[in-house]
Amino acid sequence: MAIQNPSRQEIGEILKTSKKIAVVGLSNNPERTSYMVSKAMQDAGYDIIPVNPTVDEVLGKKAVASLKDISEHVDIVNVFRRSEHLLDVAKEFLEIDADIYWAQLGLENEEAYELLKENNKTVIMDRCIKVEHAMTK
Repeated sequence: MAIQNPSRQEIGEILKTSKKIAVVGLSNNPERTSYMVSKAMQDAGYDIIPVNPTVDEVLGKKAVASLKDISEHVDIVNVFRRSEHLLDVAKEFLEIDADIYWAQLGLENEEAYELLKENNKTVIMDRCIKVEHAMTK
């Protein structure tokens, strides 16, 4: 099964109705893409939850070690982990209350995609959430 993302219009609707983004692999290094993208999304009004077991806090928000440590509803899980880790993150994603699985630009994993689609989840892969936000405002 080839990976098929929602249309740009559908992605725009997702970004308009979503408020809380858990960012898996969010670095506390301002030079890293995950930090820059998450800061831009935070500046645009989104609530960011850093998911990284190696940091205490990022962007003024307390970090959690895993998705399972989040007790509140999550609209989007935005993943900044190498493609070979996407399946493990997808399995954890299915254990929490989240709506959208989003793998950043350059990241794809067909096994993860198929698992999520089989569970009727919305999946976006190989797209930058910051770019999509700017293009669909």
